[in-house]
Amino acid sequence: MPCRATIADTAPEGLIRARRLSVAPMMDWTDRHCRFFHRRFSREALLYTEMINAAGLVKGEADWLLDHDPAEHPLALQLGGSDPGVLAEAVGMARERGFAEINLNIGCPSDRVQSGRFGACLMREPAIVAECLRAMIEAAGAGGPEITAKCRLGVDEQAPEETLPVFLDHVAGAGVRQVIVHARKAWLDGLSPKENRTIPPLDHGLVLALAAARDDLAISLNGGVQSLDAVRDLLAPGVLAGVMVGRAAYHDPTAVLAGADALITGEDRPAVLPEDAVLAMEPYIDAHLARGGRLHSVTRHMLGAFAGRPGARAWRRILSEEATRDGADVATLRRALAAVVPDVGVGHDGGAAAPQLTGTATAMAAGTVAGTACLA
Repeated sequence: MPCRATIADTAPEGLIRARRLSVAPMMDWTDRHCRFFHRRFSREALLYTEMINAAGLVKGEADWLLDHDPAEHPLALQLGGSDPGVLAEAVGMARERGFAEINLNIGCPSDRVQSGRFGACLMREPAIVAECLRAMIEAAGAGGPEITAKCRLGVDEQAPEETLPVFLDHVAGAGVRQVIVHARKAWLDGLSPKENRTIPPLDHGLVLALAAARDDLAISLNGGVQSLDAVRDLLAPGVLAGVMVGRAAYHDPTAVLAGADALITGEDRPAVLPEDAVLAMEPYIDAHLARGGRLHSVTRHMLGAFAGRPGARAWRRILSEEATRDGADVATLRRALAAVVPDVGVGHDGGAAAPQLTGTATAMAAGTVAGTACLA
């Protein structure tokens, strides 16, 4: 069933479609190498950067985090901050960098984020959130990236069924039309960020009810989504704009993303094989190494590609042990791949011999070569 149409659906059609399934911004995980690998599985899903501190970006401490390969698109940037002027300046810096969306983080519960007065603690200050979002929208300008927000159900003692609708009124009043709701409260006192991902109970029902009730916002759901089947089930009622998947997509990208494009488009598209996705990374890795990068920077995000398959443990062990060594290159990747796909073979230099790519992998690899210009 298609997503419910609302007056909020003013984004380009391609972005509306991509939001049906997105991969959550995750600190230290969804960097440009991770996103590039995820794009080998899905051409359609919306990908997000890690959260970037707007103040650090404006000070010049994090500009490199805006670097990305055009092949990562559609891509959204997530910013953290609570100063409207600083956020506006950060949006101005990112405006021409090709992001489809710039998202304000109002959900991170970490102590470090709270000390900077942004993230989930802003759930208590909807007026400030609205001011920030207005400034971001103005800075993005006509034709610029869409400004969106990502929040929790609430924090601490708040009763989400009472406070969240009021909070969303402020967000919508600022001009935002797309919101991602993590379907858990955040306990800012007493729980760690890790515990805040699992201990507060999920309430998918509340998010679904809000999505059905509001014509002024397109609402996506995040939190506790563990599989592509779960995404399909959540989209089935037709009230959500999309579903955002976090750690499940990172730890088992094949299970979540290999069949994502068929779900997103409603077309009969073949699922991408993980070995094809791995092989399609080779030109990207060669370009990364040629610029002085290290193999581990890329392959650390690829460890879950064969989750549940025979040889997966050897794949992870070879990459974990050997990709960190000086001089590690594509031959290391091929040795690891041979542990899962024995018919890859082993070359005369001790690495796996170059295998023949399927049609899917050949197309992905061609896109990889075309997209290496923005590697940093």
